[in-house]
Amino acid sequence: MTLSQPTAAPRCRRRNRPAVLGALGVALAVTGCQSPNILASIGTRNATSAAAPAGTSSTAAKSQAEWRREAEALNERYRADPHDPQTALAYAQALRGSGQRTQAVSVLEQASLAEPNDTALLGAYGRALADVGRLDQALEVLGRAHTPEQPDWRILSAQGAVLDQLGRHQEAQRYYASALKIRPDDPSVLSNLGLSYALAKDLKNAEATLRRAAAFPGADPRVRQNLALVVGLQGRRVEAEGIARADLPSEEAAANVANLRQLLEQQDEPKTNRANQARRT
Repeated sequence: MTLSQPTAAPRCRRRNRPAVLGALGVALAVTGCQSPNILASIGTRNATSAAAPAGTSSTAAKSQAEWRREAEALNERYRADPHDPQTALAYAQALRGSGQRTQAVSVLEQASLAEPNDTALLGAYGRALADVGRLDQALEVLGRAHTPEQPDWRILSAQGAVLDQLGRHQEAQRYYASALKIRPDDPSVLSNLGLSYALAKDLKNAEATLRRAAAFPGADPRVRQNLALVVGLQGRRVEAEGIARADLPSEEAAANVANLRQLLEQQDEPKTNRANQARRT
């Protein structure tokens, strides 16, 4: 298959943030720059952002190899009719799941040009743009994927996730609140809202919201691990390690606790360095 070569994605905007509260990455329902994924990195289970939003586990979660095979199977059908919306959506999802995110953007861009009023295409296109760090464009496209008269809670949550990637946390939280008015207590929206609070350094609200998200049956394991990190950042490390171990096989639990300790030690390093500097002066 030959796709038009997309323009190079612009570099993601970078802001000075605390080391442990760096980028949301796959923990959000919409991903952005591929910078170190601090809050989501504790969880060790395989999870693909294309498969499901962050707050809930997907019963059809696939490995990257499985997504690649699916993309290969859809290739011929897509080439036969690249403007068919359903084929484009399925093919782009498989490309995203297999790590071919730039190609997914190209597929959805071509399909949305042919069907500019297809809100499902626009929603997928906006998410794909966020995947490759084209955040301002993602916001513009997602804004066209629904209307104020017929708001879509999934798109509202996606818009909030992109705003969080841009560091606009208060705006993001308003979008999550709007999504929750339509879909009260949805775990994926609660997860994004909790992470938004964490990035805004509001750890108490982050903890309360992530606890609500983690309490739902089938909640994504990453939600619990992010909750463990937020609890640990408040100094309750024994409790945090207990959360990180919960409901996991012993080997995976040990890996999660080790990662949690490493992240919390990174958080302590600036304080130690400042204390050492003060002693020298």
